[in-house]
Amino acid sequence: MLKVIGCFSDSHDFWLVGLAAVMCALAAITCVELLRHAGKASPRMRAIWLGVAAVAGGSGIWATHFIAMLAFEPGLPSAYHVGLTSLSLVYAIAMTGLGLTIALARAIPFAATLGGAILGLGIAAMHYTGMAAFEIAGHIIWDPALVAASLILGGVLGSVALPVALVGESLRGRTTGALLLLLAICSHHFIAMGAVTIVPDPSVLISESAIPARWLAVGIALASLAILFLASAALALDIRDRRHVALERDRLHSLANAAVEGLVVCRGDLIISANDSFGKLVGLAATELTGAALSRFLPEAATRLALTEPSDQLIDAELTRADDGTIPVELIMRPVTYGNQPHYAVAVRDLRARRRAEGQIEFLAHHDALTGLANRASFNQRLDQELKVAEATGRKLAVLCLDLDRFKEVNDLFGHAAGDTMLVTVARSVTTLLDETQLMARLGGDEFAILIPCEQAVAAGRLAEQVLEALRSSSADATGPMIATSIGIALYPDDADERALLLSYADTALYKAKAEGRGTYRFFEAKLGTQVRERRLLEHDMRHAVARGEMHLVYQPQTDVQTGTVLGFEVLLRWQHPQRGPVSPGVFIPIAEESSAILQIGEWVLREACREATSWPNPLTIAVNVSAVQLHAPHFAQLVHEVLFQTGLKPNRLEIEITETALIRDPGRAQSTLRQLKALGVRIAMDDFGTGYSSLSNLRAYPFDKIKIDGSFIRAVDVNEQTAAIVRSVLGLGRGLGLPVLAEGVETQAELSFLAGENCQSAQGYLMGRPAAIKTFNEHTHGARSDSDRHALVA
Repeated sequence: MLKVIGCFSDSHDFWLVGLAAVMCALAAITCVELLRHAGKASPRMRAIWLGVAAVAGGSGIWATHFIAMLAFEPGLPSAYHVGLTSLSLVYAIAMTGLGLTIALARAIPFAATLGGAILGLGIAAMHYTGMAAFEIAGHIIWDPALVAASLILGGVLGSVALPVALVGESLRGRTTGALLLLLAICSHHFIAMGAVTIVPDPSVLISESAIPARWLAVGIALASLAILFLASAALALDIRDRRHVALERDRLHSLANAAVEGLVVCRGDLIISANDSFGKLVGLAATELTGAALSRFLPEAATRLALTEPSDQLIDAELTRADDGTIPVELIMRPVTYGNQPHYAVAVRDLRARRRAEGQIEFLAHHDALTGLANRASFNQRLDQELKVAEATGRKLAVLCLDLDRFKEVNDLFGHAAGDTMLVTVARSVTTLLDETQLMARLGGDEFAILIPCEQAVAAGRLAEQVLEALRSSSADATGPMIATSIGIALYPDDADERALLLSYADTALYKAKAEGRGTYRFFEAKLGTQVRERRLLEHDMRHAVARGEMHLVYQPQTDVQTGTVLGFEVLLRWQHPQRGPVSPGVFIPIAEESSAILQIGEWVLREACREATSWPNPLTIAVNVSAVQLHAPHFAQLVHEVLFQTGLKPNRLEIEITETALIRDPGRAQSTLRQLKALGVRIAMDDFGTGYSSLSNLRAYPFDKIKIDGSFIRAVDVNEQTAAIVRSVLGLGRGLGLPVLAEGVETQAELSFLAGENCQSAQGYLMGRPAAIKTFNEHTHGARSDSDRHALVA
């Protein structure tokens, strides 16, 4: 050690030693940075950058040696052999390149350590070859121990320097690696120089071809600095380009990741890049997909073959996820240039949402959206199939048609949400009774149909009973409106042998069930067909009767019993059918109420009656009958107010007649509507008193202004003591409650005399006037009134 220190302190120029150290530091840093850069490059560029690193690092090490040799001052003439000097440069570049290449070889265990050791030995080979080129007037004697120490120390420090330089991305690691490499070069050089002893010998001559040391050292230094500068400049430019490429790649990745569809760039079967959307589809991070095989996710050979042929055609395929699940996808391929090489980009569109939508559309094409039951088209298709099977096997088929009783009233009273809930409840309750051979469908509105193959008609009847019982039970368990249905049944081949007739006959039987009290079922009978057909034709014509001018109003006077003065008129509706002639109100009014046509007709009657009454100079009252359907319809009171406002009729001249049966369907709603009418100033009369339910309680609960005794109690009241007693009781009840009483159906003078004797206020009947056109009563509507008449009207 003292010998090395003595050599360093006594035989070297410190300024030149410092220059050598700077050169060595530059060479070490450049070598480390170029090595790390080569490690990040592509395989082809890695070889190029390793070559640059070998030239820059090797020449830097070589220049360090000769600058340090220039600093060596033996005090004797010296020069350098050209050939050996050149060989030492070759050794420096070759060994440096070999060591750096092995350091990046991933297949070799401890590659960085081995590469560093080779680099250290390369320093030694360069040094001792350079020393062999050193010519001096004397003899060089080597110390074997120091030579061995220089070899060992250079190899050890080199084997440590490269692993440290290649670990991580920190500046500290890179600096430490470069410093260790610097120590490897410098320690080897100065230990090796300490091993030299020069014995002067004037007889030893320096060859004329040798290069003087100073000129060689200066040239080498300049050349090496130029190489290091150019290498550093190339490194800086490449780093800048790489950063630019990285930024562009990040920008493209950002754009790709913004796409909803999956995007994959491939070369052959190898995935080069993929966006986050594709990663989500396959269940892996996008970074894990680089280098994976596309066939792992698209295993179908036909799909891969289609992707190899550039086309604008969409390809349907199954994408295999990392968890082995599959996703239906749609693919389209485009050739692209990526990294200056031909690749192809694949866009992958997830079809799960579309398939669900298509499935939903397919379901809705054959099913009802609300209940999930088969729809009319699906039912007809299934019925046609079952008819063919039944014809081939000789079995029977039964078609059950059912609809909900008074379903429109449920919608009007409780709202459409309650109606929808009722339909769903019916579907759920009935389908639990059916097996896989039977089918229930919703044909529309509240109409349902059930198809059942059966051996005997009794099976269809038994199912109908089960349906009725199930719906009764579901109503008993629920807090909403009651569910009631009527069912009609038709059989194949007993009643019909084709679909249209079978459904028509089942519908006919349904009408029969409704006509016979609802909440029951009926089988089709041949005679029912004609009756139902006539009823439907009448209903169809009735819906257009008002628009065609076939309906008109007649008026029947209501008179004061004591004076005979006409107090007002009751409006009665008549229908003159163009083919059938006069149609009795007892026939068409019930049909109108069941079909809800009464709402349209009733509004027309109300408007016409009020308009007519407004034209009378005499302020007579006008009485209009209102059905239960009208009374329970939403906004009926608002309709009355609108009609009064538009026609200009005073509210106290309008009298609404309500039967007791109209009250019991929904007493709360009826009471609310009647109170709204009373608030308008309209008078309310109880029509047909005594024929309904709970008459006395109704008089107390509802705001009536008049009682009308039904004509059945007035007929022969003068000779029938029981009838007379009932009439007297009603008249007494009216006086006790302060309600005037009008007797209907008065046809004889004896009946009128009885009523006068019992102090009945007013009467109506054929005796006072038959229903007729209003012009028949012009003397009452437009004639002069006496003082007694005006007093009676006010009363």
